[in-house]
Amino acid sequence: MTTPNAKQDVQKNSVYEQSAYAGIAGKVVVVTGGGSGIGLSLAEGFARNGAKLFLIDINEQALESAQARLKDAWPKEDVQIFVASVTDDIGVEAAFGHCKAHYGRIDVLLNNAGISINRPSLEITPAEWRRGIEMNLNSVFLCAQVAARHMVEQGSGNIINTSSMWGVSASPERTAYCSTKAAVVSMTKCLAVEWAKYGIRMNAIGPGYTRTPLVKELSLAGRLDVESLLNRTPLNRLGEPGEMAELALFLASTSASFITGQIFVSDGGWTANGFM
Repeated sequence: MTTPNAKQDVQKNSVYEQSAYAGIAGKVVVVTGGGSGIGLSLAEGFARNGAKLFLIDINEQALESAQARLKDAWPKEDVQIFVASVTDDIGVEAAFGHCKAHYGRIDVLLNNAGISINRPSLEITPAEWRRGIEMNLNSVFLCAQVAARHMVEQGSGNIINTSSMWGVSASPERTAYCSTKAAVVSMTKCLAVEWAKYGIRMNAIGPGYTRTPLVKELSLAGRLDVESLLNRTPLNRLGEPGEMAELALFLASTSASFITGQIFVSDGGWTANGFM
């Protein structure tokens, strides 16, 4: 996401530092929606820590570009790609089966794919509502279930679902989005309890407004006022995709080995701010 002018970028720079995380090197990590945005940043963070990657996305061109970018930056790391829709149960089964056949196991699922739904509730169509549920909720369960079946066989696994700060908050004209992301939080808690006996940990991350192509697209379409967002955010800037990757890396690392069934929001203080 680019903010309205260069001066603003200078004033709102992030100061986060990339870190190294124990227990990531050598792990097989599946990233849905890995071709761009936060998904690609997640892949970059895990590649930097020595993980073997398997990216799933419906956009073949984006996947190929992401693969080339990752291999250029980390030539020693194995990066596989698979074109599939995360709402297609046959495609999802094929993708995870291909990953298992290539690597022999699946250690981490970064369940990241989803869409934005920013539309007045009186105007949203039944098709748009169903599309939101398919992409933001059904696909998360489908990918988690397929991944977990492989993880049960090996006696361990780690699933990190991408929810949103809107999964723990509310907003007008985002009913469909907030509803699906809140459901992801509840699903995360339920499955974390149910699957803990198999050695599977499951948590969710809740990004706030982050500097991604999607946020840029919504801004250009007049659906987001970036200046207002900055003024409403206590830290007075957008999040960086890499900051969301750092959070996921921590949750997948051995440092978080006693954490499961939780939602971690990274929003610059947005949800804590009760004043407009």
